[in-house]
Amino acid sequence: MHDVLAEGMRFIDLGLVGILFLFFVGFVGGLVSGFIGSGGAFVLTPGMMSLGVPGTVAVASNMCHKFPKALVGAIKRYRYGQVDIKMGLIVGVSAEVGVQIGIQIQRLILAAWGPAGSNLYVSVAFVLVLVFVGGFVLKDALKTKREGGEEKVTNLAKKLQSINLWPMITFKQSGIRISLWFTAPVGLAAGLLAATIAVGGFAGVPGLIYLVGMTSIMASATELVIAFVMGLGGTLIWAWFGMVDIRLTLIILAGSLFGVQLGAIGTTYVKDWMIKFVMATIMLIVAVSRGLAMPKYLSQLGLMNLNDLTLNILTKSSFSIMTLALLIGAFIILKAMVLGRRAERLAATQA
Repeated sequence: MHDVLAEGMRFIDLGLVGILFLFFVGFVGGLVSGFIGSGGAFVLTPGMMSLGVPGTVAVASNMCHKFPKALVGAIKRYRYGQVDIKMGLIVGVSAEVGVQIGIQIQRLILAAWGPAGSNLYVSVAFVLVLVFVGGFVLKDALKTKREGGEEKVTNLAKKLQSINLWPMITFKQSGIRISLWFTAPVGLAAGLLAATIAVGGFAGVPGLIYLVGMTSIMASATELVIAFVMGLGGTLIWAWFGMVDIRLTLIILAGSLFGVQLGAIGTTYVKDWMIKFVMATIMLIVAVSRGLAMPKYLSQLGLMNLNDLTLNILTKSSFSIMTLALLIGAFIILKAMVLGRRAERLAATQA
């Protein structure tokens, strides 16, 4: 199976422009990760694929860079009292099971349809998850803003917390008592997505908010603990199959470690709904980017017949929109930090 996986896969040549782009992608991915708790892979994986990195290699390399970055972000936000370590570790264990399932699915697809099939699978998964989750989170963020910015525990989370199903676990940091059977599906979904598209936060953060009942700030911080557990285990498996490009990992990690600390600081200056708004905005823009890239993979599989000029336009458009998503995400987060810091100083001056 190792030979089947490696067949047809190649590590791309990297020039100066590619290195600088990946560093910037890593920085924004880290900025987003520290701010919303997701591994930032919904920026990083498409960013690497836009340079021609095979989907499986992008997912594997992304997962490799994730666990040290997530550890840095988790420590930073733990100092702000935002991390529920117990929740992160328990959900992280079930997430690791999901990672193993996701890796096996990737292996089967790659063995059956090759790199083009894997790229298409990753892109389709991205678009479906990004549109569904991004749309839902955006709607909820705008609703929370209209209601004065006060975040409320969902009725579903209240219902699940009221069901006394052994084993019940108390999470003092979050102020939540809930059955293990209701936290496990959140972890499984996060792990499955992490191994599929390297984005466990898409399931982890919304799951912790809407099913478990955590606040957005605490859910986004605790997700970093889950990402560390998933990233460490998943990296070992992907590396065994020769899918980790250590060059990509180190470049995006260098940018990410800087960005994740800025993003974590940003959470101390914004309201909960802003975290949801940033997450949703970037998700929906990246979904458009990945959607435009899909015809290329369909053509490679013989499922669509487009001329080279059309494919070239779609590919460049995908890359441009991907870059736009990076810039918008960085702008929203940094602007929120500046305005929050300014308001804090003004309040201190008037006190």
